[in-house]
Amino acid sequence: MIEWKPLGTAARPVPKPVATPLVWAGAFGGALVLVALLNTVVGPDRPEMALPVLSLLAALLGLCARFTAAPGTAVLCWLFLNGFVIPPAGTLTWAGHRDTTWLACLLTATLVGTALARLFHARAAYRRLAPGSDREP
Repeated sequence: MIEWKPLGTAARPVPKPVATPLVWAGAFGGALVLVALLNTVVGPDRPEMALPVLSLLAALLGLCARFTAAPGTAVLCWLFLNGFVIPPAGTLTWAGHRDTTWLACLLTATLVGTALARLFHARAAYRRLAPGSDREP
């Protein structure tokens, strides 16, 4: 006799985060492309446009990353922001309060993206395992 079993009722694991070097490669390439695009379209020396765009990139990269990748992602985005958006281009500088604030913004964006991803994955896993989640047709 054939016994029918419904497919997809087993618990699915929470997706694993992407490896940290891949996230950092994405931060390097993404920041490079975004800064070059902003310098071409908007013009150089416009950090008020570049910081939100790089923060969004950091948050998006945080969605698929581990928490341990956040500091490196923030630093890579800050390097492109400081090196190619602030005059003179190609020279890294440190302006105490400004750069500390920028690093904090980028790190916060990355951590928020990672925390949101973990929260959504955990919530989805809980809903799959909660009683009453299997609805019989």
